[in-house]
Amino acid sequence: NIFSADRLGKPFSVPEVGLPYLYGGQPTGAAHHRKDAPMQDLTELLRSNPYPGRGIVVGKDVVYYWIMGRSSNSRNRVFVSTEDGIRTEAHDPALLEDPSLIIYHPVRTMGGKLVVTNGDQTDTIVNAGSFRDGCMAREFEPDAPNFTPRISAVINEDGTFEISILKHQDNGRCQRNFFAYEGADEGVGYFISTYQGDGNPLPTFAGEPIEVALPADPADVWGALNADNKVSMYVKAGSDVRIFNKHLGD
Repeated sequence: NIFSADRLGKPFSVPEVGLPYLYGGQPTGAAHHRKDAPMQDLTELLRSNPYPGRGIVVGKDVVYYWIMGRSSNSRNRVFVSTEDGIRTEAHDPALLEDPSLIIYHPVRTMGGKLVVTNGDQTDTIVNAGSFRDGCMAREFEPDAPNFTPRISAVINEDGTFEISILKHQDNGRCQRNFFAYEGADEGVGYFISTYQGDGNPLPTFAGEPIEVALPADPADVWGALNADNKVSMYVKAGSDVRIFNKHLGD
């Protein structure tokens, strides 16, 4: 189920099959998700792409969120645990420049649901008590010329989940895409990131979330992220939570 709306909240249709695009040099998107095509491996995708930016992966009883950075301000961060999730924090407060887009709560609970996002829309969603309402109230980040998309996910108690991306259009409006899933098979996840790869400006993620094969060990995902650009990663597998922080030796 795919639903989109512009910044004014007026819905419009989105084709079920999107245009293919290149991610890490490999064609992806719904047009390439044929039943006879081999599923892409998450670690291979990440190894082939030095800068996917921030990323979310949702699978069966597992969710990943990571952050990356090119600037010293973006790289000066760690994940720390909170009562209902995690927040970003400056590793060295003396080096913190602009906190507006880098200090936030990426993960919070909303009743029995888990909300994971790449920005302070986490709080907007939780405060609204509704994933859709919270996303509809926000738009892409104001970091021209990149206009970084806001990516978000909500995982329900029954294993169903939804992924959203809020993207900048050439006309200046915001396109809001929602992807609703009835669940995922064991060892399979759905991956979305802020960017297709490195560039100037950074190319926004295109198409629908990518179906990927997940490794048994979350450390393999951390190891696949570019060593220079990765910053932190959160993994929740069942009831177990692991946090990886480059600044803390991970």
